[in-house]
Amino acid sequence: METSRVYVYGIVHADRALPPELTGVGRPATAVRLLPVGDLAAAVSDVPDDLRPRRRDLMAHQDVLLRVGSVTPVLPMRFGMVADDAVTVARAVDRAAVGHHEALERIGGRTEMNVKAMPAQDHVESLVRGDAGLRRLLADVRNHPSYEGNVRLGEAVAGGLARRATAAVEDVLPELRALADAFVHGPEVPGCVLNASFLVPEGRSERFRAVVERFTAARSDHVELRLTGPLPCYSFVTPEPLPAGRTGDPTRAERAAVAG
Repeated sequence: METSRVYVYGIVHADRALPPELTGVGRPATAVRLLPVGDLAAAVSDVPDDLRPRRRDLMAHQDVLLRVGSVTPVLPMRFGMVADDAVTVARAVDRAAVGHHEALERIGGRTEMNVKAMPAQDHVESLVRGDAGLRRLLADVRNHPSYEGNVRLGEAVAGGLARRATAAVEDVLPELRALADAFVHGPEVPGCVLNASFLVPEGRSERFRAVVERFTAARSDHVELRLTGPLPCYSFVTPEPLPAGRTGDPTRAERAAVAG
C-alpha cells in the first residue's frame, strides 16, 4: 500500500465502479481512485500541496461526491479529511465496516435536500396592519421620534416578520416530511427561521422540489424558501464515518460554497 498522505472523499461498496475520468481537489485536479478494504472501498486521491478551504476545492470535493452518488451509494466525508497513508484509511474503514454497511443501506437511492426559510421583507405594511401592538409602537415613534424608539420598532418588526414566516413554514413542513424518509434540523443560520435537511428518495426529489416552488409562490408575502439539492447525505451520516485529520476550517467554508 502507498505510504503518502491520502485525501478521502467517501466510502462505497467495493464492487462498484467510479465514474470515468473522475478528478477531485487540487490544481491541477487530482485523479480519484478506489482503495479497496474488503467488500468496502474508500474513494481517495493524492493530497494537494496547497489544499485549503477555497471555493474551487470545496466545489470539487462536492462534485466528486455527487458524481459518485449518481452511480452508487456513498458515505460522504467532510471537506479536508486527510489520512497519513492508505494503511490508516484501510484500518479505519475495516474497524467500522458494520456501521458503514448499515449507513450505505440507509442512504441508498436517496439524496439530501436542504431547505432554508427566511422572512419575506417586502410586505411590512400588511404585518403592521394586522398587529395592534406594532401600530401603537409605530404611532408612538412618529409622535416622539428617538433613536431608542426606532431601534424598538425595528426589533418589533423583525420579530413579527420572523413569527409570520415561522407560522407559514409550519404549514408546508408536514407535506415535505411526508416525501422524505428522514428529517433533521441543521444549525441555526442568521436570518433564517428554518434550516432543515430531508433524506428524499430519488424518485420523489422532483415532487419535493415542486412542493417547495409551489409553496414559495403561494406564500411569497410571508416567507422565502431556498432549496439546495441534491446534496451528498452529510446530515444523515453521524458520526463522521472515518476519523482522520482535517485541513483548514471546512465547515464554515462548505456552507458558503453550497449556498453559492
